[in-house]
Amino acid sequence: MCNQPLNKLISRSLTSYVAKSASRHFFISRLTQGQSKNIKQVYLLLTPLLFRYAVDKLTIQQTVARHLLSVQAVRLQPTTPFTWSSGWKSPIYCDNRVTLAYPDVRTYIKNALADAIQQQFPSVEVIAGVATAGIPQGALVADVLGLPYCYVRPEPKAHGMGKQIEGYLAAGQRVVVIEDLISTGGSSLKVVDALRAAGADVLGMAAIFTYGFPLADQNFRERNVPLVCLSHYDALLTEAQALDYISADAMASLSAWRQNPADWGN
Repeated sequence: MCNQPLNKLISRSLTSYVAKSASRHFFISRLTQGQSKNIKQVYLLLTPLLFRYAVDKLTIQQTVARHLLSVQAVRLQPTTPFTWSSGWKSPIYCDNRVTLAYPDVRTYIKNALADAIQQQFPSVEVIAGVATAGIPQGALVADVLGLPYCYVRPEPKAHGMGKQIEGYLAAGQRVVVIEDLISTGGSSLKVVDALRAAGADVLGMAAIFTYGFPLADQNFRERNVPLVCLSHYDALLTEAQALDYISADAMASLSAWRQNPADWGN
């Protein structure tokens, strides 16, 4: 399902960038004839052209959405939905850990997160990752910013030192939390509680992607935690439709899910 949109995007990118190059015809013909079976190899080969020249005029929200779709970090299956741990039926599955396998994608994301933090939380002193998916993303961002780093478990260890926060964190330090994905915000905000209990001044949270549930917005407001996300569900659907990932019928179903995820598909 994802190969056709990727081919389309690559074709557009190469057409605009190397219009007079014979190599364009080789790459495009290889892709459109279905000879490139390994999407990662093709993606790594063409990424320097694809994202430097094809999405430089897009917003960060659009660019991140295209990255997630192109590396299949996001899968859209309205006719064969996924089941979340909550029991909800969902037409979307998002695993942003996949982005770590693609150097250009993870570099774009870490730089975008770092820029957002510098703009929104300029007084930050420590970056904290949410275990487990937020651990590598947080470490990458801390490295870009040249800041100390720690990560936070959902609960303290039941053995050893019994720590919940790994790394050094002094009381009073100003912290920004890094999360990969926001659904309802429940697990993410538990990390904020742990940091505040340890005496940290939590300035806010930055994440790669949010489903944009009203419940999440409410939860973050009630806990006084500013949230900054690189992309969101609406931007993802817009880009998915632009790249022919989804039909008009699928778009209607995907939109309906976001309005009432608990009952969708039942």
